[in-house]
Amino acid sequence: MSKNVKETFSGTVDAPVAPVSVPVPVPAALRARVRSLGPSMTRSMQAVAEAVAEDPAGCAALTVSDLAARTGTSEATVVRTARLLGYPGYRDLRLALAALAAQQESGAAPAVTVDIAVDDSLADVVAKLAQEEAQTLADTAAGLDVTALGSAVAALAGARRIEIYGVGASGLVAQDLAQKLSRIGLIAHAHNDPHLAVTTAVLLRPGDVAVAITHSGGTGDVIEPLRTAFEHGATTLALTARAGSPVVHYADLVLATSAARETQLRPAAMSSRTSQLLVVDCLFVGVAQQTYETAAPALAASYEALAPRHHTPVPTAKRSTTTR
Repeated sequence: MSKNVKETFSGTVDAPVAPVSVPVPVPAALRARVRSLGPSMTRSMQAVAEAVAEDPAGCAALTVSDLAARTGTSEATVVRTARLLGYPGYRDLRLALAALAAQQESGAAPAVTVDIAVDDSLADVVAKLAQEEAQTLADTAAGLDVTALGSAVAALAGARRIEIYGVGASGLVAQDLAQKLSRIGLIAHAHNDPHLAVTTAVLLRPGDVAVAITHSGGTGDVIEPLRTAFEHGATTLALTARAGSPVVHYADLVLATSAARETQLRPAAMSSRTSQLLVVDCLFVGVAQQTYETAAPALAASYEALAPRHHTPVPTAKRSTTTR
């Protein structure tokens, strides 16, 4: 292997893994972090995380012992939760909570989530979806590590070859990223066939980039080609909502997307896709900026090539008046 694998991939996708080191988040990102990391936490850690997200002002006034008592957990659990959320210690989390409380008191709108009921009108469905999509985008933007984003942009901009892996809804996002990068002259391909994905990954080398898109971070068909690319020396990038998931073990760079709530009429694939597409657009714009001298002519050429197809005269349609 050309790299030290953090943990051998055994095909199991639900084994507990260590959290990824992340920069200290700004107060606005706290709720996004709680929503993103919640599913990977223990029940006691979830209790602490939910308490600080729901009542930042109240928790900011509590000592570590007080918060442990309030949530029915231990001081060690409170400290571990603070660190998993990205803070060096509980003191730093309290400072962030105080800042978030002040932000709320200044009139900033709180995060609101709404479920769609089976008897909702279409107007209500539109309003609720728009509200939830806006919250997803806000959560993603707040939790996105701009330093990691910059490193990912640089890697993509200088890549000899880019292979992108995703299945299901994430596969559609992978195709979107590949199409965007191809339009500016980069060699990029998206794969949702697991066999083809592995056969392309095994050919990657240093200077190439492999991108894995998986909301859960535990999709074996996406983890396997990323692991293969990692072992062969390619730069690896993961887009996932689960910072402690198996996929990050084979990722040089991790970009966090927003965790989504699943309901009967609103599966997670809706929010995860929205969040992933925002990150993809950020990657594309960043790469286009860095490669502007070649990207601009490539885009102009593609627009020119497609222009005639957008101006083809449409023949007048006539309904048959023949009766039988």
